[in-house]
Amino acid sequence: MALSLASAQAYWEPAGTYLNTASYGLPPRPAWDALQSALDDWRTGRTSWEPWGGSTEQARASFARLISVDPSAVAVGATVSGLVGLVAASLPDGCTVLAPDVEFASTLFPFLAQAHRGVTVRMVTASELAGAIDESIELVAFSAVQMATGEVADLAAIARAAQSHGAMTLVDATQACGWLPLDGSCFDIVVAAGYKWLLSPRGTAFMAVSRDRLEGIVPVTASWYGGEDVHASYFGPPLRLAADARRLDTSPAWHSWIGAAAAMAVIEEIGVDVIHAHDLALANRFRVGLGLEAGDSAIVFIDAPGAEERLERAGIRAAVRNGRVRTSWHVYNGEEDVDRTLAALED
Repeated sequence: MALSLASAQAYWEPAGTYLNTASYGLPPRPAWDALQSALDDWRTGRTSWEPWGGSTEQARASFARLISVDPSAVAVGATVSGLVGLVAASLPDGCTVLAPDVEFASTLFPFLAQAHRGVTVRMVTASELAGAIDESIELVAFSAVQMATGEVADLAAIARAAQSHGAMTLVDATQACGWLPLDGSCFDIVVAAGYKWLLSPRGTAFMAVSRDRLEGIVPVTASWYGGEDVHASYFGPPLRLAADARRLDTSPAWHSWIGAAAAMAVIEEIGVDVIHAHDLALANRFRVGLGLEAGDSAIVFIDAPGAEERLERAGIRAAVRNGRVRTSWHVYNGEEDVDRTLAALED
């Protein structure tokens, strides 16, 4: 049964106006309560660890549903850079990667670190990405939504161009998944950290890999948790990894995943389409109030002298990136937050 947005908002009690989801999201009460319960179990030793592991599988399944792929295609890890690093280390020597020139370091640095093998990273502006794909490109790595600008990628155009030229696609959905509807089946690889728009604790990250690309990724972080039978993979040879994307799993930080499973369940109950409409309505109300045209992103930057100080004085938490104030609008925000922020900027 769907959870109405109005009912769901009772799950959050932000101190002041919180406009910094692009840095980290706030957990809904069910996630906070589940985490506190697990931490108390840990403190008192009331349980073994195996029940905690079930939350990782619940979160894996939630992520799969959110991006419309099968759970068997999803690997779990602790960070986006760690998961992208597996892909970067598996690229052939001398290949060329295409990326936006404002790309977040966790998506970009793993490829730059392969320069000793002749891997080259070619960079263009985010808006030029689809048109820059040609037969010389082995892989296109980009964010669905750029953290430095709020720009939403033309996902369909990039997917079409990459397919036409035989290039692999890796899309970082960290700033998108949880508010922007995304069909992960259109891409070879989709990665996302859980601690932003998915409202989960740090230490939770996902990577969905298409069946055609899985065999080409070397499981250099192979561990017992990537075993075909996790509980029969504690020690000793031979190598017996899962046949599906779980072979790329790293051992989960149990308590982080308990919070993630509960938080993502709330997102699913509300529905990403509902959250998308809500977040965009708030962002565009804000943009119009600033004298800007409506846009397609839940992230809005402010180019105004003294904006950071004005917001801080009013108890409004945002972020500063590249000298500009960044606001990010999510499920726990409302129209009153927009109006309060506009008033603070006009003060």
